[in-house]
Amino acid sequence: MPYVKETANQCRRLTAARLVLALALLAAPRTALAAEAGVFNVRDYGAVGDGRTLDTAALHKAVSACAEAGGGQVRFPPGRYLSATVHLKSRVTLYLEAGARLVGVKDPNLYQYPTPPAFLPEAKWGKWHRALILADGAEDIEIAGSGVIDGNKVFDPTGEERMRGPHTFVFVNCRDVTIRDVSFVDAANYAIFFQISDHVDIRNVKFTGGWDGVHFRGAPQQPCKDVSIVGCRFYTGDDSIAGRYWENVVISDCIVNSSCNGIRLIGPATHLIVRDCLFYGPGVQPHRSSNRYNMLAGVNLQPGAWDRTTGDLDDVLISDITMQNVSTPFHFMMKPGNTANRITVTRVTATGVYRAASSVESWADAPFKNVTFRDIDIEFEGGGILGKIPTQVKAPGVDARPLPAWGFYARNVENLTFEDFRMTCTKPDQRPVMICEDVNQLTLDTFRFTQCQDVNEPVVLNRVASVHLSHTDLPSARK
Repeated sequence: MPYVKETANQCRRLTAARLVLALALLAAPRTALAAEAGVFNVRDYGAVGDGRTLDTAALHKAVSACAEAGGGQVRFPPGRYLSATVHLKSRVTLYLEAGARLVGVKDPNLYQYPTPPAFLPEAKWGKWHRALILADGAEDIEIAGSGVIDGNKVFDPTGEERMRGPHTFVFVNCRDVTIRDVSFVDAANYAIFFQISDHVDIRNVKFTGGWDGVHFRGAPQQPCKDVSIVGCRFYTGDDSIAGRYWENVVISDCIVNSSCNGIRLIGPATHLIVRDCLFYGPGVQPHRSSNRYNMLAGVNLQPGAWDRTTGDLDDVLISDITMQNVSTPFHFMMKPGNTANRITVTRVTATGVYRAASSVESWADAPFKNVTFRDIDIEFEGGGILGKIPTQVKAPGVDARPLPAWGFYARNVENLTFEDFRMTCTKPDQRPVMICEDVNQLTLDTFRFTQCQDVNEPVVLNRVASVHLSHTDLPSARK
């Protein structure tokens, strides 16, 4: 019996202790509890979240408290948080719960911008770098959750094209950046824009409206390295993914819908993989500068097309791709100052190609060295009429253009290989299927195409040094 009484007394004391602890926890300030857990609720720092009150100061307090504590999570519960620029600091995560929406204030003058290093040509653009969320020289930062980041279509008559406002998320010279699960809507310029930053993982993010979805730029001696864009959905008015000076970039398992280009590379890149993606048009969201909806190129690799760049395009793999209703599947082009080595395109199906032949064309001194297309099936609309399309090929601008061939055009290529390559057109076309100029070695292995009536030379070869044919019913070629 003494043992039983003592056990009962211990249970009473334990129950009393738990009750005291529970009461203490209930009495403790909510902010202190959150800080202990590494979670900093923005409402505890004064955020109202009613969509009318400007919450910028409260959000700054929450981020600063989190950073001063050594890092953690700044949490946005459901609500509409109206704000100007929020500065994201090292080891801080912005977490937007379902029902939370961070909304950019309409006044473009309330946004701030970083000072990019002087060696970046973009540094001179100053306020062009403005952002709703901004990180400069930060490490281990993250934006996550099921909430929405709303650029609010901020209009700036003094901005780019006399209409573009701040980007939504800008980071410069950062490392270990994660963006996952959130949605970006109505960016006033680019949704995500970053420069000379490494180890960036963008995963399961949805982009709707605005201009570019993800745009990132390095520099000749400092490319953006180790970037992954995986499982994302793009419904953008401008290019879905764009930029230059990339190294070790993977774009995978994405849905890409655009009223401009799917992927536009405007400078060098090495070790680039694009795989298991769907590209389709027309765009769901309008191209806000021109109000068009048609999608342009699926993949547009064009070093030097916008301004002068120097460097190599090498070790590019594009595989397991489906395209529909694009102006052209592939537009590969480079300007002086750039070189290109290994590009492999494999297992691609494209239908409803409505404007231009695929092309590989160097307008630089150096040729494209080794380009291979393998297991490709492309359906073109066709319908070209001689005399309506110029026969003289001139250097392109910044987008693909109609060409004197309906299927493929090559210019200044060292080794060009087609293996199991099929091209069809749904309407009769008076142009040849392919034109090759200044190609050193052309290999056609199982090369099939629609034979259009009254086209005497379906494949035209000008200054092609060597041709290897296998399993093709090519009737003739002119050299």
